Amino acid sequence: MTNIEHLIRLANRIGLFFEAMPDRAAGIDSIADHIRRFWDPRMRRALLDYLGAHPDGQWGNTALSPICLEAIARHREHLYPRQGASPA
Repeated sequence: MTNIEHLIRLANRIGLFFEAMPDRAAGIDSIADHIRRFWDPRMRRALLDYLGAHPDGQWGNTALSPICLEAIARHREHLYPRQGASPA
C-alpha cells in the first residue's frame, strides 16, 4: 500500500463517521476540522498536493468518498499547513 492509499483510507474512515450526522453541512465541516486538528501537517500537505494533481481523488482501486472530496474542496485553504508550521 502506498502512502497516498493509506491517507485516502484514513480520510474515508473519518468521512464514514461524520457522514452519519443528520446535518450534512455539519458533517462536511467536521471532516475538515478533524483532518485539520489531528493530522500531521505533512499528511495534510501530501493529500492536498495529491488532490491538486488528481482532483478525482482516485488512486488505483482506492478513491476518496464523495463527502471527503467535498469537505476537502470546501476547506482546502484551512487544511493546507501554514508556512513554518512544525511537523509535529
